[in-house]
Amino acid sequence: MREDPTVVGGESEAPFGELVQYTFAGFIGGLVLGAILDRWGAERSGIGQWLVRTLTGEGESLFEGLYALRQRLRKTSATMAEAYGWGKFMGMTVPWWIDACSRWIGIDVYGIAGFYIPYVYAMSDQIGANIAGGIYLYRRYRSLRHMLRAYLIHPVMLASLVVILIVPIGLLLARLWGFSPTTQVKTALETIAANLCWVPPLVGWMHERRAKTST
Repeated sequence: MREDPTVVGGESEAPFGELVQYTFAGFIGGLVLGAILDRWGAERSGIGQWLVRTLTGEGESLFEGLYALRQRLRKTSATMAEAYGWGKFMGMTVPWWIDACSRWIGIDVYGIAGFYIPYVYAMSDQIGANIAGGIYLYRRYRSLRHMLRAYLIHPVMLASLVVILIVPIGLLLARLWGFSPTTQVKTALETIAANLCWVPPLVGWMHERRAKTST
C-alpha cells in the first residue's frame, strides 16, 4: 500500500484542529489590549504596539509552543502538528528585534516604509513553522527529493507557503492606499488581517476530516 505523505505515522493529524483555536485567542486578546491602551491615551506607544502585535500576530505561538512541549512531556510519537508548533514558537522573537532596530534607525513605522513590521509579527512564526515542517519531512524520508515531493503535496505545507508569499503584498497595498496604524486598535486589526497563520492548520483539520470520512 502506498504511504500517504500527508498523514504522519499512519495517523491523521488530529492535533491540527486544536491549533486552530489558539490563533483566535490571540486575536481577541490583542484587540482588548489595544482598546484599553487607546483609552489610556497610549495610541502611539511603541511598547504598546509591541504588546498588541505580539498578541495578535504571535499569541498563538505561545499556545502552540506549550502544545509542542506538552506533546514532548507526554512522550508521544512525533507529528507534523508538533513540529509546526515548535517552529512557530522558535520564530516568534525575530520580529521584536526587527521592530526595535527599525525604530532605532528611523524607519517610519506608520508609513509605507514600515509595511513589513506587521508582516514579520504575523508571519515570522509561520516561516519558522514552514521550515520546521520541511525538516520534519526530511528526517522522515531521509531524502531531499522525497522530502520535496512530500512537501509539494502536503496541504498544510502548501497553504503555509501561499500565505507567506501573499501577505506582504496585501500589507504594502494597504499602506499605499493610505492605511496607517495610528491607534492600537488599528495596529491590532492590521496584524490580524496579516496573520493568516490560522489557514494552514485549518487546511490540515479539513484534510483530517476528509480522510476520516473516506475511510
